[in-house]
Amino acid sequence: MGSELSAGLRLWRTRRRVSQLELAIRAGTTQRHVSFIESGRSAPGREMVIRLAESLQVPLRERNALLLAGGYAPAYDETPYDAPGLEAVRTALAAILEGHRPYPAVVVDRIGNLVLANHAFDVLTAGVAEHLLTAPVNLPRLLLDPAGLAPRIVNFAQWSWHVIDALTREAAQYPSPSSDALIQELIAVIPPRPAPDHLGFAVPLQLRSPDGDLHLVTTLTRFGTAIDVTVSELRMEAFLPADEPTARALRGLDRTMLQRV
Repeated sequence: MGSELSAGLRLWRTRRRVSQLELAIRAGTTQRHVSFIESGRSAPGREMVIRLAESLQVPLRERNALLLAGGYAPAYDETPYDAPGLEAVRTALAAILEGHRPYPAVVVDRIGNLVLANHAFDVLTAGVAEHLLTAPVNLPRLLLDPAGLAPRIVNFAQWSWHVIDALTREAAQYPSPSSDALIQELIAVIPPRPAPDHLGFAVPLQLRSPDGDLHLVTTLTRFGTAIDVTVSELRMEAFLPADEPTARALRGLDRTMLQRV
């Protein structure tokens, strides 16, 4: 177990591009001690494993894995999203999403699977193939799959790589085989990467709609103080208007949907 813990800590330090000295300073120990831990010559205590993982911003799921590798019990609970213990979290998220109307907003997990969405999100999913709306609904796949939103995205060549780059950054922060597989799946169905203009790929999403083209920008929000694995892996993504015509169109589309309910 010790070698697995040593290798895991070394991997995360390398991934975060942190030197042994910098890690030692962050964790309140010595470079010599960090070196001994990484080489397997010293077995860190439970508190030291947590301090090192915290200093390296290791996700909670992987912190538990490091603790198990060191022979310690996990420190962070992993509560099912629909369990009574997360009722307050669910209520808060639902209120936040509702507050974003008439603008679409969703909550997804670490690989982009849909956990919660407001009614305005239906504006984006109109015309999407049924199999992409069957649980688990994956937001990146919904955006880029040919049977999803792809045909409606005016700037698809640029936007698709914006999504891929965001997924790649997310996978670096929260690595998993599922994330890597999703990235490869989506790269196979999008055009080759175009030459970036001076703004790169951080451009508004231009989406065709019955009320004309929508220009949308996205924001990402996380729980900053989560101590539960499930909560720590949730993120909220909101699609906000980049101009007044888009805001006006979204308000109109939202009113139309309410009349249909």
